[in-house]
Amino acid sequence: MSHEGVRIGNVNEARREAAGEHPLPADAVTPKKVRVLKTEGTGVEIDWKDGHHSAWRFAWLRNACPCATCHEEREKTGREPGVPKPRPQTLLVMYEAPARPIEVSPVGKYALKFKWNDGHESGIYSWDYLRRVCQCTLCKG
Repeated sequence: MSHEGVRIGNVNEARREAAGEHPLPADAVTPKKVRVLKTEGTGVEIDWKDGHHSAWRFAWLRNACPCATCHEEREKTGREPGVPKPRPQTLLVMYEAPARPIEVSPVGKYALKFKWNDGHESGIYSWDYLRRVCQCTLCKG
């Protein structure tokens, strides 16, 4: 079976078009500087070529995983990217370690991939996706 000519980008573009989203300018989705603050355990910061600055905490990024499984689960429950799953109401609350990446690696020149401490590692965080889920007051407003 040949997969020649099939591009993941086309699937993502089709999903964005269906949601009424338009392509972002190249400078808006091209990082000038990327900082993954793994040692500090805080998150990711990106300075974009268009002058914008974005920052995300690791817990938010884990809850915004763009993989198909996480995306579909959020859609079923009506959660937005970054919103954690509701915790079951029990008398004895089990400890859950804060989300942090064990490994972070670039995916070509278009994305980051995280291997999380909970074992999850199938999400590819494209520059386009990260810019669209920017958490600054300007973008959220």
